[in-house]
Amino acid sequence: MLKNLFKLEKLKIYVYKDKKQIGVPQDTFEVMFNPESYSLKYENKYQEHQGMNTSGSSLKYALSKPTHLSLTLILDGTGVTPGGRKDVYKEVNRFLTLTTHMDGETHEPKSLKIEWGDLIFNCRLGSVDIKYTLFNRSGQPLRAELQTEFAGDIEDSKRVKQENKNSPDLTHKRIIKAGDNLPLMANQIYGDPAYYIQLAAANNLNNFRKLNVGTSISLPPTTK
Repeated sequence: MLKNLFKLEKLKIYVYKDKKQIGVPQDTFEVMFNPESYSLKYENKYQEHQGMNTSGSSLKYALSKPTHLSLTLILDGTGVTPGGRKDVYKEVNRFLTLTTHMDGETHEPKSLKIEWGDLIFNCRLGSVDIKYTLFNRSGQPLRAELQTEFAGDIEDSKRVKQENKNSPDLTHKRIIKAGDNLPLMANQIYGDPAYYIQLAAANNLNNFRKLNVGTSISLPPTTK
């Protein structure tokens, strides 16, 4: 579907029961004002153990933390936005209900998808700081600033597909095809055809030259 280039697209937060995000969202939170900016944080963690009497150490990759999205949402009840006045306190509580309350079936907060322009971010709310900045004569809030941080959250099957782990420090399974042989497989995975001997031993193969097409072979990790 083509978008109307002359229509102002508002940032939307779609609410789903879980991270599979199947079907129509349960609810949608549309912002009153698009954010002036947003920031994305990516972080890799490394093991930094260093031996005694050494001047340094090589970093060993440990994990990648989920991406974090930070943005400020403005809720206004002064009537400056189309659609009439809105109760800011009720809008804040609606946001909290959609993003922080535990679902009775999954026992977790709802899964979210934030969409705005090129930004499509599957996530859950990490934190929100609420600051009320304008009040009427009765003390009712007329404006609120929500400093939000969302943590990236994708389905496990999608995460594994994205990681595409294919390295010599992980166990692999391969289906034997016509023309395959152990030295060729060893060279593809370990970068050294000489590892065919370990492959033969790991798979209890007496003859590495004769492999049965269609059977599975295990390629174990190596400390090479």
